[in-house]
Amino acid sequence: MLLGLAAGDALGVPVEFCSRTEVQADPVVSMRGYGTHQQPPGTWSDDASLTFCLADALTTGDEAGLTGRLATNMVGWRYENRWTPHGTVFDIGIGTAQAIGRLRQGVLPERAGGSDEYSNGNGSLMRIAPAVLLTGKPVDERFDWAQRLSAPTHRHVRSVMACFYYLELMRFIGQGYGKTEAYAETNRLAGDYWSGRPDTTAELPAFDRLLGGTLADAPEQTIESSGYVLHTLEAAVWCWLTTDTYTDAVLKAVNLGSDTDTTGAVTGALAGFGYGVEAIPADWIETLASLPMIWSLIAQLNRWQPH
Repeated sequence: MLLGLAAGDALGVPVEFCSRTEVQADPVVSMRGYGTHQQPPGTWSDDASLTFCLADALTTGDEAGLTGRLATNMVGWRYENRWTPHGTVFDIGIGTAQAIGRLRQGVLPERAGGSDEYSNGNGSLMRIAPAVLLTGKPVDERFDWAQRLSAPTHRHVRSVMACFYYLELMRFIGQGYGKTEAYAETNRLAGDYWSGRPDTTAELPAFDRLLGGTLADAPEQTIESSGYVLHTLEAAVWCWLTTDTYTDAVLKAVNLGSDTDTTGAVTGALAGFGYGVEAIPADWIETLASLPMIWSLIAQLNRWQPH
């Protein structure tokens, strides 16, 4: 999961903000460097950094203090360059930057993220994957964790629902469901659960295309890849559903253009989790910046047990 996310992120960094037309005229087929952010090959961005902040927070204490540790780690990343590929922060979304600034000022994690409808960027979805380790709980608790871990940067219920959906999909994959079955079961569970909650019912229309069960049939030109949380979620699920390998999924994601690093990261975590580390090209892994740090986090997660 972590290697898949970091590789997908790094594939997208050099072409971030390039249009689909630009990217597909010179498609990404392997690790490349420089481009948009002038970073060497294998450089991952804020997507992986903030995912690593959550992974570390999960494994360094009990669940009661998790959101506080996550907030501390995110502030450490933004202002002390922790969990960065080369010792500096070079990419950060506006909403995430504002929220981490509030965390630094002492605002509680559950109140720091933007809460209006226009605060639904993909900044919490991109870092939520390690929370799949918390999904062995009743559904109300699973939704509560999605809410608590999204809130430090994105509090609006739509962002929370997107995180919950993504984690539920990963949960079914982790239980051994096939691709089609995992997608169908996620739609069934999420649709039923959200229909019974007053805070999520009004948001159901925003998830119509996912919950309709026919996303895999959508033409590429209808799949958007902006920084909006639902665009990212739909693009990642679509790339995963319409390919058969890790490599094909993440390259399809990155070559959609626009928010390439985040679409690559969210798809990469999903595909890495589903296909396993052996499916990720070895040369992509070896190219990743700060690889020993990533392996150390993986070891922490492999030893982790719920408290």
